[in-house]
Order: sequence, then C-alpha cells, then structure tokens
Amino acid sequence: MRRREFVTLVGGAAAWPFATRAQPARLLTVGFLGAGTLSGWSPWTAAFVQRLGELGWIDGRTITIDYRWAEGRSERYTEIGAEFVRLKVDVIVTVGIAVSALKQLTSVIPIVFAAASDPVGSGLVASLARPGGNVTGLSNESTDVVTKRCELLREILRDLRRMAVMGNPSYSAILLEMREVEAAARTLGLEIDTAKVRRVEDISPAFDAFKNRVQAIYVCSDAWMNANRVRINTLALGAHLPTMFATRSFVDGGGLMAYGANNADLFRRAGDYVDKILRGAKPSDIPVEQPTKFDLVINLTTAKALNLTVPPTLLARADEVIE
Repeated sequence: MRRREFVTLVGGAAAWPFATRAQPARLLTVGFLGAGTLSGWSPWTAAFVQRLGELGWIDGRTITIDYRWAEGRSERYTEIGAEFVRLKVDVIVTVGIAVSALKQLTSVIPIVFAAASDPVGSGLVASLARPGGNVTGLSNESTDVVTKRCELLREILRDLRRMAVMGNPSYSAILLEMREVEAAARTLGLEIDTAKVRRVEDISPAFDAFKNRVQAIYVCSDAWMNANRVRINTLALGAHLPTMFATRSFVDGGGLMAYGANNADLFRRAGDYVDKILRGAKPSDIPVEQPTKFDLVINLTTAKALNLTVPPTLLARADEVIE
C-alpha cells in the first residue's frame, strides 16, 4: 500500500468517531392526534404551540411535532396511534375521544388529553388526583355544565316545554352526557326526545323525527359531530330549531349558541403537561386538571333567521356575540 493511501485511510478511520459524535441528536417528538381537521383545530393547535414555545420547545429546533388528522373518523385513531408507536414518539397529545384506542396500543408512551368530557367515568384515568398508568390531561367538565346549557336555552325560549338531545353513542362520555341532558330536562320540567346518530345517514332522519315535536335541540359535541356541523346546522335551520352546543366552532358554522370550557385555553395548558413529561415527570403523577375559563357564544344572525329575540341580559353575559 502506498504511504499516501495509508495515511488517508488511517486519517479517515480516525475521523469516524468524531463524525459520528458531530451528528445532531434526535429531537424529542410529540405525536399530535387531531380528532378533527387542521382548519377546524387551528386555534387550538396555535395555543398549544405558543405555550410550548414559551416553555422553550420550538418545533423543528428543540422539538418535533408530528401532526395527524382523523377528520372525525374514529377508525383513524387506531391507525394513527399505531403509526406513532412505530415512530416511537415521546408523548402523544389528543382529546379524550381518542384515548381509549391509544391505550390499547401502548402502555408506555405518555398520552396527554387536552380535553375529555368525563375522564374517570369513561375509564381514561383511575382518578383525577392520581391518574395512574400512562394517561393524564385536562377535563372539559362537559357533563357538569349540562343543566346550565338547558337553562340558557330556556332563557331564549321562555315557553320551552319539549327539547331533543342528539349524540353519537360510539363514545361512552357522549352517552353519559345524553343521560345527563335527560336528567336535567326532567329537573327543569321539560319533556325530551333522544336521537342516537352513528353515521351521516342517521342525521337527516333524526331531524325528520324532531319536526313538529320539539322546540329546541341540544347537540352533544364530539369530533364526528363537529365534522358534520354544517349539515346539522343546515337541517336545524330548516326545521326552525334553536341549537345548543358545547364548543364555539358549531356556532361559527351557524349554530345558535354554545356554552362550555374554552378549548384554546385547555390546549394551551396541555403544553404544560407535555413540558413536564419531556422533562421527566410521569403521567401517573400529574393530576387531571379542571377548566378555569368558560365561554358563552351567541350567533345573532342565526337568532334572527329563527325569529328569536335574545334577551339583553343574556347578550350582556355572552363572551362573544357573532353578528
């Protein structure tokens, strides 16, 4: 072997360890499973990313965020979750409706739900104070404010005697909320009709059954319902039915009114959970927290289309009025 070739070979071999050490370390990865769509969730993801940035986690620089969107299709939760498991992400962020599917795929990767209707009752965690397992997050207290929503409907409809509740029974927390609506209605002296819808094809027949029977409809909000909010609101207007929802996205899409936890605030606070976990905390030791900010949103354009007069006292209490 020529001396020059030998020196080159030896020099190259000596450089290998240094080249290996010079390569950048793998960034910690957050798998973000959105139950809805990118456009529908943009205010919530923005709040989440902003909070992570404040805590020093910048996407592409100090952390990687992999987004996946189920677009209201529950069968996608398992598919996306399996992909995250294969990618060995360091934490998964989602909402309560997807957690059951994820728990069947991994008991190791931490899971943070940014909003869940009834995390204990639906079996996501053992208790709020001590979640146990690999799951923790934030409750949106959806079932706890059911009576308030019914009362708000009656403020607009003084002669309200019979209302309907519509929900997707594929999710246990929605079934619980539907039962809570039925109980609240009885407490308030209201009769109630119930419609369980699992497919898009079920929505229109439900409204046909409501016609000339009920005066308003309470829609239990989940990702699937949100994906079909335009259809629901169009049918509700056609049937001349005032609507109540849990989240403002339905009201942006033409619904009458929404009252519930501020989801952007919940997703922002989910950033704190991710920060703690990436710095070594165990999900089982991080208590589930309750919402601290609730929003009442009223769509006056829809109210006018329904020939409804919203009481000034109710408008004064609204956090946002859409005109």
